Amino acid sequence: MSQDKLIIAGREFRSRLIVGTGKYRTTEEMVAAFARSGAEMITVAVRRVNLTDRSQGSLLDHIDSRKYALLPNTAGCYTADEAVRTARLAREVGLSDWVKVEVIGDQRTLFPDNEATLEATRVLVKEGFTVLPYFSDDLIMARKLIDAGAAAVMPLAAPIGSGLGIQNPANLRIMREQIDRVPIIVDAGVGTASDACIAMELGIDGILMNTAIAAAEDPGAMAEAMRLAVDAGRLAHLAGRMPKRLYASASSPLEGVVR
Repeated sequence: MSQDKLIIAGREFRSRLIVGTGKYRTTEEMVAAFARSGAEMITVAVRRVNLTDRSQGSLLDHIDSRKYALLPNTAGCYTADEAVRTARLAREVGLSDWVKVEVIGDQRTLFPDNEATLEATRVLVKEGFTVLPYFSDDLIMARKLIDAGAAAVMPLAAPIGSGLGIQNPANLRIMREQIDRVPIIVDAGVGTASDACIAMELGIDGILMNTAIAAAEDPGAMAEAMRLAVDAGRLAHLAGRMPKRLYASASSPLEGVVR
C-alpha cells in the first residue's frame, strides 16, 4: 500500500483522503482530527478565510503548511464569474494555484450547477490553475470537464452535508469503467466509515469529506475511522472481491474427504 499513491497533476499523495475545515466546534478539535485522518491535503473555503487583515488571526493559522497541501475552494459561489474571481483571489494572496471549483445551482439542495462549473473550469485551466471541479455524478459532464482540462473530477455521492452515503453506486461504477485519464474523487454525502469504504471498493481514487468528521460526536475518532475505511476499501478493490453467487459454495473442498 505504501507504493499505491494518489497522483493528481503529477503530484503524489500517500493518503487518498482529503478533509475540510468547516463546522468544527473548536480549532483544537479540527487540528486533532487532521492529524488522526492521515490526510495530506486540506480544502479551505476562500470566503471563510480572512485574507485582508492577517493580523486579526485566520483559520490558516491553524493549518501547518509544512504538513498539508492547501486546496482552496469556491464554496458559496453561485455563478461561474464568482468562482473564477474567488480562485484568482486565492492565488493572488498566495494560498495556491490549485482550486476546487464549486458553483452551486440550488440554494436548498446545494446541488452544483454543472454548466457553470464547466465554464469556470475552462477559464481557470487557461489561466494556469490546477482545477478539481465538484459536480453531479454525471458521466457526460465528467468527460466534458476532463476535456476542459480538469486535473481530477469530483462527483457527489449525495447532497452536501447530508451524510446519506453513496446514493448512486451504479453511476460511480460506470464513471470508473469509462474514465482513466484523471482521478475520480468522491466529494459530498459520505456520512460514516462504511460509506467511505464502499466508495473505495467501487474503485474511486479518493474521497473528500468535511461534515462526516466535523459533525461527529468525536471528530478525532471519526477522522481515524475514515482513514482506516479509505485504506481498507482501496485494498479490497485492489485485491479483487470474490464473485457473488446465488447458491452456497463449500469453503472446504470435498475431494479427499474421509467417508
